[in-house]
This record gives sequence, structure tokens and C-alpha cells, in this order.
Amino acid sequence: MRLPSGRLVRGRGLRRPLPEGPVPAFTVQLLGRPGEPLAWETRWIRWPDFRLPSDRAAAREVLAEAWTRSASERVEVACGGGRGRTGTALACLAVLDGVPAGEAVAYVRRHYHPKAVETPWQRRFVRHFGPAR
Repeated sequence: MRLPSGRLVRGRGLRRPLPEGPVPAFTVQLLGRPGEPLAWETRWIRWPDFRLPSDRAAAREVLAEAWTRSASERVEVACGGGRGRTGTALACLAVLDGVPAGEAVAYVRRHYHPKAVETPWQRRFVRHFGPAR
């Protein structure tokens, strides 16, 4: 997905085969338990399916790292299916990139997947993901 700044971040479902093309330099895995090891650098956020990150401060830190690295590296965020948690994380990255928090879910649904960010609490998480306090 292309962010307004032009940065690219790939979202994907880990239950699907790795897409063709160059592999990322950095992946954020959004899973309830650690995922399978990858051949490149990863960070894991404990994030059960259909829920929110267990440690929201740690999630903010890892997502900020992903956004920073996306300026010069191939970055992806991934959960099991690639829509709910991945869409929520992409919406948070869009907020970090300057999209107003109240518009970030619509931005991700327009530019990534129309059913991204699956639950009301995920949508609320994005709305409250504004600048760190």
C-alpha cells in the first residue's frame, strides 16, 4: 500500500504463500503467538485474532519503527489472514504518515482492501492512535 508520503508498505496474510517479487527487509508479525521464523528481520506484536495488541505501547513503538524504515527499506506487516490486524496496523502507519486518525480506516480500505480493519474496537484503536503523548 502506498502511503501519502509515497512510502510503500506491503500487507499480507501469513497463511498464504509468499508473494512473488523481492522479499522485505523487515516484517512486523501481528499474531497471538510468535510466527514462523522468516529469512529476514522481523518484530512480533502479540495481537490475538479479532482483538487489539496486548501491549499497546510496544505496538506503537514497533509500528513507528516500521514507518521509519519504510522510507528506505522494503517493509511489510502481516497477520494470519491479512485483513483485520494487518489493516489496523496499516491504518496506524497511515496516521503516522499524516492521514487524520478519523480518516485512516477509509484510506486503508480504499488503497489496500475494502474489508480491512474488521472490528469496531480495531476502528476505535485507529481513531485514538494519534501522536504519542
